[in-house]
Amino acid sequence: MTDKPPFGFGPSDRDDSDKERDPARGDGPLDPFGFGNLPGMPPGGLPGLGGLPGMGGPGGFDVSQLGQMLTQLGQMLSQAQNSGDGPVNYDLAAQMATQQLAATTSSLTGAQRSAVTDAVKLAELWLDAATGFPAGATETKAWSASEWVTASMPTWKRLVDPVARRMGSAWTDALPEEARAAAGPMMAMLGQMGGLAFGTQLGQGLATLAAEVLTSTDIGIPVGPDRVAALLPENVEKFTKDLDRPASEVLLFLAAREAAHQRLFAHVGWLKERLLRTVEEYAQGITIDTSKIEELARGIDPSNPAAIQEAMGSGMFEPETTPEQKAALARLETLLALIEGWVDAVVADAVGERLPGAEALRETLRRRRASGGPAEQTFATVVGLELRPRRLRAAAELWRLLGEQRGAEGRDALWAHPDLIPSADDLDDPAAFVARDEVGDPIAELEKLADTEAAPDPEDGKDS
Repeated sequence: MTDKPPFGFGPSDRDDSDKERDPARGDGPLDPFGFGNLPGMPPGGLPGLGGLPGMGGPGGFDVSQLGQMLTQLGQMLSQAQNSGDGPVNYDLAAQMATQQLAATTSSLTGAQRSAVTDAVKLAELWLDAATGFPAGATETKAWSASEWVTASMPTWKRLVDPVARRMGSAWTDALPEEARAAAGPMMAMLGQMGGLAFGTQLGQGLATLAAEVLTSTDIGIPVGPDRVAALLPENVEKFTKDLDRPASEVLLFLAAREAAHQRLFAHVGWLKERLLRTVEEYAQGITIDTSKIEELARGIDPSNPAAIQEAMGSGMFEPETTPEQKAALARLETLLALIEGWVDAVVADAVGERLPGAEALRETLRRRRASGGPAEQTFATVVGLELRPRRLRAAAELWRLLGEQRGAEGRDALWAHPDLIPSADDLDDPAAFVARDEVGDPIAELEKLADTEAAPDPEDGKDS
């Protein structure tokens, strides 16, 4: 889990870079809710607010800009209404992300797209001998960063919605009854404004992440459409510049990882849904300290947005981590480690003898996934958790040992049912798990369990 709460609610000193705000950024004291970051909004937020009481801006209130201010505010609220009643304005998030990326990305060439297609085709041939799962992708794509944003948005809705919805309802539910009654119709408007604020931060996070991801499965789960293998050539080229390996070799290694992920998720039907459900379980446990909300309601001047911003940054809205959330996060990290470990082991078998730099690339990707880059850390502040396989090495060793002892089919058979896969405790001692007799025939174990559950109780039918 990240040490920052979702959607930026938390103490203002968490990030040293935020201590000195640049008014031109549009998220400083003159723009307490960050609307200066919205598309079409001038730096500093709504015009004419600088001289209002409590705004802290120089000079007096500019009456000539009042009409423009109200027009822009109305447009924002209209956009919020048109985007539906969800907790996040995803249309705004996509618009912000693509606009931010437009200045740094370009259209892909035919050569780049062909290189991706050829790399995935060759990787699939190599993987056939390394796993019993057949090819999972039925289509191969080369994406720009903007195309990644568009293609991945449905998955981000599944990941972000539970956290955002719970965050939005937790603090309103915690408000004293008299405060909710006094707010009245304002509560609906606040919900719309919250959707805009969440959409703004999500768009910024997606833009940062889109500039660094290498494949559709780079965060551990396929974020694109089902059975579509996708790589981002521009990001791969930037990634390759820091490596002492040929570009074609790096592309082929990444294509093998992408194709392996696609095989696993395509043929293990319960896997993606289990990951997303675990995120939802985490979100359901979000709670807000009601005493801090009551303190906020009593002590904040509603006519002073700068004071409201200060309160929101002081930790008053920061959710408390519950034991249930910690358990959900532990399950999530274990499952991600098992996925990444399986991909690591399978790709090593498939390309190890064919690519001279395979081991070096393997280690680079391990470190990248285990530690998380700046983009992952940025996005973690938005969704409130990290999709990071912290025990990747132990999981990779476990799958390697299983492959040596039982072959590819015996190893892959453990994915037949979620009850068969190794647990977090098993990752403490992979060799002990592999040596256990009960994992010798996973399918037989499932059949035995099913027969036991279906067997009639011998006590049934006896006279009492």
